[in-house]
Amino acid sequence: MKSSDLIIIGSGPGGYRAAEYAAANGLSVTIIEQAQAGGTCLNCGCIPTKTLCRNAEVLDALHKAEVFGLNDLSFTLDFHRVMERKQQVVESLRSGVETLLSAPGINFVKGKAHFISPKEVAVADEVYTAHHIIIATGSQAKMLPVPGIDDPRVITSTELLDITEIPRRLCIVGAGVIGMEFASIFSSFGSEVTVVEFLKECLPALDSDIAKRLRQTISRRGVTFQMQSGVKAITPQGVVFDRKGKEGVVEADVILIATGRAACTDGLDLDKAGVETGKTGIITDDDLRTNVEGIYAIGDVNGRTMLAHAATYQGIHVVNQILGRGDQIRLSLIPAAIFTHPEAASVGLTEDACKQSGMAYTCHKGYYRANGKALAMDETEGMVKVLADETGRLIGCHVYGAHAADIVQEATALMAMDATLQQLRDLVHIHPTLSEILAEVR
Repeated sequence: MKSSDLIIIGSGPGGYRAAEYAAANGLSVTIIEQAQAGGTCLNCGCIPTKTLCRNAEVLDALHKAEVFGLNDLSFTLDFHRVMERKQQVVESLRSGVETLLSAPGINFVKGKAHFISPKEVAVADEVYTAHHIIIATGSQAKMLPVPGIDDPRVITSTELLDITEIPRRLCIVGAGVIGMEFASIFSSFGSEVTVVEFLKECLPALDSDIAKRLRQTISRRGVTFQMQSGVKAITPQGVVFDRKGKEGVVEADVILIATGRAACTDGLDLDKAGVETGKTGIITDDDLRTNVEGIYAIGDVNGRTMLAHAATYQGIHVVNQILGRGDQIRLSLIPAAIFTHPEAASVGLTEDACKQSGMAYTCHKGYYRANGKALAMDETEGMVKVLADETGRLIGCHVYGAHAADIVQEATALMAMDATLQQLRDLVHIHPTLSEILAEVR
């Protein structure tokens, strides 16, 4: 039996950053990973997807090169090189994580972990014990329970990131973050893309005003949306869906299922540790503690906020608790971004949530088309939306347009300090920048 101060199961952004932070603060750490260092985000999620987003962005810029006086350009897309570059980025970052996990104080163990008691975890024939255990096993794609789902054309985002040819016709089931990002990417790559979504609007976690405008912008780029459409089956003809009592079919060469993700808890033997789970994953309190003393769950596996950066800061927060330290990490204030073209991003309350709660608020908007930097960039499609409560305190920021994530990050910093709309307006912003739109909302 091998003992350490802390065991971490899973080496994604939550796990490896927690391990690094704990070891740097004097704790001995055992971190266990059954697949590759870096987890889903690095290997088959955020990083490879954003690499493809960048390829698509460059391609879009080349297609409108004449706007910038570059006439008669001739180019072709080498998809093999695109995917090769994606893999190089992944492998470079994975190597960095492996180096990080070889630091003094960290024992990196490869293998499948499972509990044998509240303080003991086994990997093959070896048993590891610690007073504190963090479960950071992430999530996996949900599959629709419909006939034909085992059709060889049906894949998840993991498989789509390893395809060797651009699909001529791509049907995406689900208009959440994953579905919308891949719709944007493969539309730029030349695929005929159709998105089938059960809900009335895409990106349900986003402010509906922003989501609608983003969908309309992407529609103008050639993506077809079948909203309020429930998938009934996958047949040789394609994806069969029902929309308000009328049946339709989307013909496709590749069918991406992007209907959400579920916590990875299979094989952990949580019952042997006594850890409780619910519909969205392992149940935790606001400090990420499970019902069992000394066991915590961070990241996608707890289903609270399925974002890599949320997992990172949840992990740091847990380590601070183990160390007996306080911190000012506000886990209720997590910004999010969708890397479509154009981008979208948000933080805090949406206007929909404000209306539903009946709270008093004010809404302020600014538009890219009136911004000098946006005009110079030829990126005039976009809007910034800021919400404030009745005292003027900032409570939400929602953006679609170029560099939306960067603009929302500024709003997040201000909201973390409980800043007001007037304080935002009083901040001097560099001219010309896109962030000026944030300060000039009316």
